[in-house]
Amino acid sequence: MFVRPHQLPGRLAAAAVILNSGLGKAGADAETAAGLQGMATTAYPFLGRMDPVTFARLLSRGEIVLGAALLAPFVPSLLAGAALTGFAASLLGLYVKVPGLRQEGSLRPTQQGIGMVKDLWLLGIGLGLVIEELCERDHD
Repeated sequence: MFVRPHQLPGRLAAAAVILNSGLGKAGADAETAAGLQGMATTAYPFLGRMDPVTFARLLSRGEIVLGAALLAPFVPSLLAGAALTGFAASLLGLYVKVPGLRQEGSLRPTQQGIGMVKDLWLLGIGLGLVIEELCERDHD
């Protein structure tokens, strides 16, 4: 087993939220897919070259795989944490780049941005897993 018992609460909490998000996008219709892609391309313009339904399908599958990896005790915490950190950083990139989510000239969220800025906890869990595993390796 590659998960220490004290890592389970963070991994399980993050997995629950990410799996729910991925499963919710699994059957996205064309309009929903276009909305997801539109928001994503504001921060990451290269995503605009994809078909919106393909984008939504890949996003859904990616979230499901990440959620499952966080749940699986045989997935090393360093790997799960690195994947979670990258995912959370991309979500926070949306928060920083999408207009209307932050108060003018500030990192403080607007009412519309509160849901996105809460993804900061995912970054904290991911970084915590990575840092612990790297420090543990240095200690051994």
